[in-house]
Amino acid sequence: MKVTKAIIPAAGLGTRVLPASKAVPKEMLNIVDKPAIQYLVEECAAAGITDILIITNRGKGVIEDHFDYSFELEENLKKNPAKKAIYDEVHAVADKANIFYVRQKETKGLGHAILTAEAFVGNEPFAILYGDDVIINNEKPVIGQLIDAFNKYGKCVTGVKECPTEQVMKYCTLDVTALGDDTYQVHKIIEKPERDQIISNFSILGRNVVTPDVFDLIRQTPPNEKTGEVYFSEAISTLAERGNLLAVDFDGKRYDMGDKLGIMQANCEIALDHPEIGEGFREYIKELAKTL
Repeated sequence: MKVTKAIIPAAGLGTRVLPASKAVPKEMLNIVDKPAIQYLVEECAAAGITDILIITNRGKGVIEDHFDYSFELEENLKKNPAKKAIYDEVHAVADKANIFYVRQKETKGLGHAILTAEAFVGNEPFAILYGDDVIINNEKPVIGQLIDAFNKYGKCVTGVKECPTEQVMKYCTLDVTALGDDTYQVHKIIEKPERDQIISNFSILGRNVVTPDVFDLIRQTPPNEKTGEVYFSEAISTLAERGNLLAVDFDGKRYDMGDKLGIMQANCEIALDHPEIGEGFREYIKELAKTL
């Protein structure tokens, strides 16, 4: 069955990027001239996804406004022929896909957030793109790479990259067997492993393609005793134990938009390739580097 639906959990509090996220949702923090979440929507659209559910919470109405038409602004731009390109770009934002919204009324973790999408998903396979993770590949969208593996093997898929050991200890480690074409069968996942528990340096980063039976696995997952949150990683682990999870070592550059350093890296690196400011910014960086 073709994957045409995606969900983007964007209900997190953004505590790692305070105070900026007190007034502006972290998903709306800019990378040069576009908010982070627009990169995710564009990635979905480029992969053939037509329907997107963004999971929000209180104070994130600005996300809905961004993906809507802005009549006054657009009419003003239309009056100036010199701003036609800007008008076309602003107007097109609302037409990237059919975008829907649901609120996660309580912050009970990623698993709980994903569960709010059950009615939207129905009986179809669907993609999950974490709101914190912007992953850039201008040739082949990363979620499209996972969809290709899902279509080829008929199993759920998670996106992975090899990470430094210290990061693996913060994320997870996977026991895998290579299938070819950067695709692996996942046998086991250990969340936040100790150094001596690390099986491989592959960690799950921000992208999944799963089937609706994952909702039952989430419902069977008890809240964490310390945080009260329902961890989606436990449902993914069950899929692995049942032999129904693949990992794709995706081709793309990932930026953690829930981290201040990640935000700055994204802005600097994407600015270098920006058609308007790339050349000037590159010269600025060269001069700045001489003073470091």
